[in-house]
Amino acid sequence: MTRFHDQRRDASGFATQAKKQLGQHFLHERGVVDKILLALDPRPGDHVVEIGPGQGAMTLTLLDRHGAVTAIEFDRDLLVPLAAAAAPRGALTLVHADILDVDLTTVAGGTPIRLVGNLPYNLSSPILFHAIAHAAVIRDMHFMLQKEVVDRMAAAPGSKVYGRLSVMLQASCHVTGLFSVAPGAFRPPPKVDSAVVRLVPRPPGEIGIDDPRCFANVVRAAFGQRRKTLRNALQQVCGNAELAAAGIDPGLRAEQLAVADFVRLGNVIARHAPDAGDALPASGG
Repeated sequence: MTRFHDQRRDASGFATQAKKQLGQHFLHERGVVDKILLALDPRPGDHVVEIGPGQGAMTLTLLDRHGAVTAIEFDRDLLVPLAAAAAPRGALTLVHADILDVDLTTVAGGTPIRLVGNLPYNLSSPILFHAIAHAAVIRDMHFMLQKEVVDRMAAAPGSKVYGRLSVMLQASCHVTGLFSVAPGAFRPPPKVDSAVVRLVPRPPGEIGIDDPRCFANVVRAAFGQRRKTLRNALQQVCGNAELAAAGIDPGLRAEQLAVADFVRLGNVIARHAPDAGDALPASGG
């Protein structure tokens, strides 16, 4: 038997010790939960999907208010106590899976979903990219993340923290930082401040990206070597002619371009060299 199953449990059946290997920090402060639910504002008929319910602080309050929640949880030791706690409070559909393996389009089942969750900080970026890959079936997302990540997500051009994550998310979604959360709201408390962010997917016609793969490769290359000018950073994917066609000064650096500039450049490159950037390394900030 592994030590995961030897943990002591409280009266509710939940393990009293979080698993460091899974990056667990369980939200427990009711005031923070209430603020998240106020931002979410679930209405009758909404299909609410929670990522990482943990010990159910948000799940149970959601059930009290909304009556039905689908929750995706990786830690099997949390499933039985969470189901037991939820039984008298509403209809909880538990999915035991790694969120990165879950087809959110299948989960939606034809009804737009509203994602909410206290995301594991060590997997926040992969989860965000996984979610936006299914943006067509997502109405909005309300996530708790490391504050530093939220700052990067919502950063404007010219900011020191404006980078690949900022551009990729803002190209697909309206991103709004909502409020900060102190470490004491969690058990155990993390060593960083947290924040809640709202992402609302843009309508496809508003995004305007002709080739998502080419766009992603251009953004990755541009931020792969932040100190270089675009002329040098993008030399593997385009030349000055493409930059000029997109109306972009090749002497600028990536952090000086707006999201719309990257979209325009990606579209120009897609038209002239659709395979550009396919062999680029997965780097970037």
